[in-house]
Amino acid sequence: MSAGSLELTLSIKCTNKAMQYFWLTLTILLIGLLFHLWKRPRNFPPGPWSVPVIGHFLQLDYRYPIPDFAKLAKRYGNIFRIYLGSTPIILTHGFEAVKEVLVNHGVEFSHRPKHPAFNIICNTKGIVMAPAGQHWKEQRRFSIMVMRNFGMGKKSMEARIQEEIEHLVRAFEVQEDTPFDPRELINRAVGNIICSVLFGHRFNYEDNSFGQLIHPINENFKLAFGMWGEIYNTLPFLRCLPLPFQKIFKNMKVIHAFLKKEIEEHRETWTPDEPRDYIDSYLDEIEKRKNGKSCFNEDSLLYCLTDLLVAATDTTTSALTWILLMMMTYPDIQAKCYREICSLQQNKTDGFCYQDRCKFPFIHAVLHEVLRLKEIVSLVPRSVTQEITIHGYTIPKDTRVMADLSSALQDESQWKYPHEFNPSNFLNVRGEFVKPEAFMSFGAGPRICLGENLARMELFLIFINLLKKFEFIWPECNTPPDLSPTFGTVNSPQSFKMQLRQREA
Repeated sequence: MSAGSLELTLSIKCTNKAMQYFWLTLTILLIGLLFHLWKRPRNFPPGPWSVPVIGHFLQLDYRYPIPDFAKLAKRYGNIFRIYLGSTPIILTHGFEAVKEVLVNHGVEFSHRPKHPAFNIICNTKGIVMAPAGQHWKEQRRFSIMVMRNFGMGKKSMEARIQEEIEHLVRAFEVQEDTPFDPRELINRAVGNIICSVLFGHRFNYEDNSFGQLIHPINENFKLAFGMWGEIYNTLPFLRCLPLPFQKIFKNMKVIHAFLKKEIEEHRETWTPDEPRDYIDSYLDEIEKRKNGKSCFNEDSLLYCLTDLLVAATDTTTSALTWILLMMMTYPDIQAKCYREICSLQQNKTDGFCYQDRCKFPFIHAVLHEVLRLKEIVSLVPRSVTQEITIHGYTIPKDTRVMADLSSALQDESQWKYPHEFNPSNFLNVRGEFVKPEAFMSFGAGPRICLGENLARMELFLIFINLLKKFEFIWPECNTPPDLSPTFGTVNSPQSFKMQLRQREA
């Protein structure tokens, strides 16, 4: 071998050796980095092994992960952890564990987790996803006060609902001869009720501008807390790609443009101290605090309107569509509800009001049973404000926690018939309505749904008035209804068609 060839061979060997050292060093660094990212804090809740970088994304069925969480709870206990990307998430399963987080330690778990998708949407302002603190407390307290002033839980709110029911019944009558999907009409009715409080007016069902608002609201609920929202939150290197989560931000531009127009129109006609609705009341509050440091400004107003409109529309719409679907699935229950109405109608010369609900124990039980079994909201996101120990496990500050409401609503130790649709879950031996402590459909603790009273009133009045007028019929006799949910922030039923038969007077 010549001197030149020997020199070339030695050079190649040295280069190969250097590359081997380079890749070995890089591998060690990556392993060290992953170990740093994935090391479990001391006394942290147990959980399954996960894939580095992507976590448990490939191990969970994101079309509906609740059964997967139930299996993990059986193996690891009622407090366990998973990883989404490199983010650890604690899940609490079963009534006692959920109560521990939402009620017993409600203050410590009152924070919202760092949620990049929602931080961009709400800018850490508003009510629903704002972190715990003075801003959140003041906005929530003010919103509850205004909602009460404009009738939440009072006769004035009931009058708004009854007016909207008349519009909804007429819209249903038009559809009587043909199977139709009721969701859009219900969505518009429920949206109009909250709009009457926020904006001081309702929208015609044919108004395209309102329809253009409702669609992005519904879509964002499914995207933001669904699989694509979690991918955006936990895999930051994918955020610039044209994936479905980009639609969240396009939708928010549409929603904000609509709301900014409403605010501007109110500003032009606003008379201080003579509020017509929520926007006027908020403008009054801005004016009162303009000389001091305040979290009340038009930017915060925009995000509060967004939260109230979104939260009050999709949840109640989904609940009502589930109720109609369950009535068609269980016609004997529907018939029993109608008989209860007829038995009380004989002694009344006018219609029923919300105060009458205690006279309808079976209907009251049926409405609660639908909310329980169909788990309108399955998972409640929280973040711990300080290191805390629960059930023997240490949860560090700022750890993301998900309370699994569905597990409390179907806890075998709490319900007579946990996994089947049976109104007896809410009836005692005398047929009287009772509400078990494990009923948490509206959440619990400091962040319990502020629109609970409004939602209850809407569900009762809309259902009882529709049932008085129509029989709900499943049109596809040879195909049973699909009761599997569309998973998201709110679990809504699959799209379905309903047929109406008008009842005799």
